Amino acid sequence: MTSIAKMVQLTGAGALAVMPLWTTPPAAAVTPPVVDMSTLPKPGSPAPPQPTEQLGQCFAAGNQTVEAADDPVERYGLQDVWSLTRGTGQTVAVIDTGVSRHRLLPHLVPGGDYVSTGDGTADCDGHGTVVAGIIGASPDRGHTLTGIAPDATIIGIRQSSNKFRAADDPSGSGVGDVETLATAIRTAADIGATVINMSTVACLSVKDELDDRALGAALAYAVDVKNAVVVTAAGNLASAGQCAEQNPTTGKPNWSDVNTVVTPGWYDDYVLTVGSIGKDGVPSPFSLAGPWVDVAAVAEGVVSLNPDGEGWIDSLETADETPISGTSYAAPVVSAVAALVRSRSPELTARQVMKRIEDTAHRPPAGWDPVVGHGTVDAFAAVSAGPGSAPGNGGETLRPLQIPDSAPVSQGGKFAVRGAALCVAVSLALVAATTSANRLRRRTDAVPSD
Repeated sequence: MTSIAKMVQLTGAGALAVMPLWTTPPAAAVTPPVVDMSTLPKPGSPAPPQPTEQLGQCFAAGNQTVEAADDPVERYGLQDVWSLTRGTGQTVAVIDTGVSRHRLLPHLVPGGDYVSTGDGTADCDGHGTVVAGIIGASPDRGHTLTGIAPDATIIGIRQSSNKFRAADDPSGSGVGDVETLATAIRTAADIGATVINMSTVACLSVKDELDDRALGAALAYAVDVKNAVVVTAAGNLASAGQCAEQNPTTGKPNWSDVNTVVTPGWYDDYVLTVGSIGKDGVPSPFSLAGPWVDVAAVAEGVVSLNPDGEGWIDSLETADETPISGTSYAAPVVSAVAALVRSRSPELTARQVMKRIEDTAHRPPAGWDPVVGHGTVDAFAAVSAGPGSAPGNGGETLRPLQIPDSAPVSQGGKFAVRGAALCVAVSLALVAATTSANRLRRRTDAVPSD
């Protein structure tokens, strides 16, 4: 079969000017993907799969003056949470556009670079540093601004960038694909990350085809072999190239009525997928729904670390000062809560931590819905729940997996990043080259519980 190219989306941060949330086109059937451990990426030192070159100047925000209007201490009850734990002993891998060194990230360590020749502590796009700041920024004297788990170690892994391209492709823009994402997950797990944050989502129609088996294998390896909690964004709707079609927004988990498939989120048994709400608790109009959505967190009007300066920013677009918003910034809230829970209750497995975060969330009226999942994450409830008082603390154990001695990386269906800066922050468009109708892996058994 002749190769065809399909546009999908690796979402950085979402925009507020989007298609209406409740306009849902006709849906199609899809089933959860199969995990094929024979495609697990081999271990190795992080490096770009091919030589790359930089495109123009890196992100420059300047020294913005940000008022402390955003108060995570009050919003997440951090004074009460921090009396129990601040995330000590936990390592959160931020697989993103890199994480810039910053005076308020004293616990940042390099994890590797799949974009260029760095070590993961450079962020030419600005996105990964904002994500990392939400998780682990130290409290800033004179402000209420802070990360949620300020004593956790942040591992910076640069996996994608709009500011680079393959050196042998002068017309290209952007690097990073689903295979390097899979490899970065294995790297993060192997170097000891207890939590892995991915604020990236590949979106495609159910009519399109996708080979993400290496990604699925890496997720299973991280959770069930290395005991890491994995968190990902739900994805964003947008009128300009992000996830094009909304999924049904009401009802119980239903894989038969899906318009848009997202990965890593559809590997629901291995990841916590996080949707976005506003500060008023209302679901964000840009947040992509789906049967794989687990919880939600505030991700509108975000304030975080300035990747280009000493302080804080509330906009990644200096021209129009568009607020930072998108499910990219909901995921790190939950990653930080996972780090707090693991610090307070180190006896819990990754699956038990995931279950506790779901079970202690503020549930929507239906108990679960496709936009916010089990509800809004509650940091204090998740951290303070003790053995016997929080569902999900018993029973689950690490699952033995058969890991091939020499596991080849799947060569088909790679995603090549194309440059596309959209509205609020980094948006990385992907092209999936497909060659076989078998590339969308499916199964017919029951949806796994998580």
